[in-house]
Amino acid sequence: MTYWGFDKKAHTGELIVNRAVTGDVTGVFKRLYQWRYPITRMRQIDVYKGSDFDSIEADNTSAFNCRKTTGASSWSKHSYGNAIDINPRENPWVEPDGSVAHDNAERFADRPLRMPGVINPDDRVVRLFAEYGWEWGGYFNGAKDYQHFSKGGG
Repeated sequence: MTYWGFDKKAHTGELIVNRAVTGDVTGVFKRLYQWRYPITRMRQIDVYKGSDFDSIEADNTSAFNCRKTTGASSWSKHSYGNAIDINPRENPWVEPDGSVAHDNAERFADRPLRMPGVINPDDRVVRLFAEYGWEWGGYFNGAKDYQHFSKGGG
């Protein structure tokens, strides 16, 4: 899939998603490309040996990753290819006390921010995913997962 980088150049990346959401994902990312919405990188989780932590450290936009839900024993929507994390450094997981797990994301914890690649409540990226029936982790109760979009919640 082609995306715009923060370097203002076109790049090619890969996302693995469930076949049932392929149309949604291509529609969303086509529009993001038209907007020249910046994405740091888009590599398969295999590049990071399946480590969600390492993928986030690299600010990698990703989808499929067979793993448990953060802080739970159930399988994540990522395990089914029904979730995408976009620019996880700019859009971190933020605990209710404002802390983040990744030092490189600390300056992005407070919202709303008006910076490239940052997703805020009710902005055009959130509305775009909502057009396809996807939910945003920034609306979660408790911890906020600003990078996360999923089909069917969670």
